[in-house]
Amino acid sequence: MVLEAFHINDSDAIRVPEQNLRRTVTDLFQSCGLTKEDAELGADVLISSDLRGVDSHGVSNMLRNYITRYQDGSMKPRPNWKIVREAAATATIDCDEGLGIIIAPKAMEIAIEKAKNTGIGVVTMSNGRHVGMAAYHAMMALKHDMIGLCMTAPGAGTLPTFGAEPRLGTNPIAVAAPTKNEPPFVFDAATSSVAINKINLAKRMDVAIPGGLIADNQGTPILTEGKVPEDFKLLPTGGTREQGSHKGYGLAMVVEILCSILSASGFAAMNERGVTQHFVTAYNVEAFTDVNEFKETMDKFLIAMRTTPPAPGHKEVIFPGQIEAIEEIERRKNGIPLHSEVIEWFDTICKELSVKGLFE
Repeated sequence: MVLEAFHINDSDAIRVPEQNLRRTVTDLFQSCGLTKEDAELGADVLISSDLRGVDSHGVSNMLRNYITRYQDGSMKPRPNWKIVREAAATATIDCDEGLGIIIAPKAMEIAIEKAKNTGIGVVTMSNGRHVGMAAYHAMMALKHDMIGLCMTAPGAGTLPTFGAEPRLGTNPIAVAAPTKNEPPFVFDAATSSVAINKINLAKRMDVAIPGGLIADNQGTPILTEGKVPEDFKLLPTGGTREQGSHKGYGLAMVVEILCSILSASGFAAMNERGVTQHFVTAYNVEAFTDVNEFKETMDKFLIAMRTTPPAPGHKEVIFPGQIEAIEEIERRKNGIPLHSEVIEWFDTICKELSVKGLFE
């Protein structure tokens, strides 16, 4: 669920048909040296994020960064990624500086195959780059009647509780569980107060953000609503110790252990900016319980959540994944809203790389 502050205003948005955006993004990736298969996969991850309303991890914020990094050589368009350690239910992958939105889905496919045989599949990845919307990789397990988990540990950008210098990444955790009739349960949240891309999105739109999300350059939490300052530092989930920031801080450390230390990659503060480690797991429901019973109980569980009487001043209770499922239906029908500045960037980069534009 995305706060209103991080949504694109309708007055600033231009709607782009999904297929137009998918074609152009695929072509842009191919112009950077990716294979057609990998370009289509990368486009699918980004556009799936946009369709679900997670604009912070879609084309608006991420594509230009990816293209820049392919152009400057800090990411490899055709990495020689490989499994460096493996057991029946586990594997460790060296991503060879490959983009996470392309390698993580392949790692999840490995985890799913292992889960078919052993009940659970776990893959940890070292020497990677940005993974995009973590929920995409977790959701891959759904069509196999599995529960999916994805975590990622980017470079240090979040303060530990009471800290003045960043030591952890935003370190999101995504979990997806299958259902029968309800939209699937999909939880995807940073262990920082908010994903850094959402702060950057608010900064681009020049809108105010709630207090308690960021600190000033000295590490002091900014507790009042206001526009994003030029220099800031992310706080862990909770914002302050009194509001539970030690919980977000602790969970971020858990992600770091599973993504980075378990893959023999040190930890965020040891690594160069941009180096990112990932972790995916698939749990085969059939190995634990009857699949149909699980799905029916999940439906009952989610219905119990959304039919909870709302507190005064609130319209309804929602569960993780519900709003995104509704948003996807609307955007598939009416197009994906992109900020006018993003449209201008697309026009420029398409001409620069001799790629057909969004509306051509």
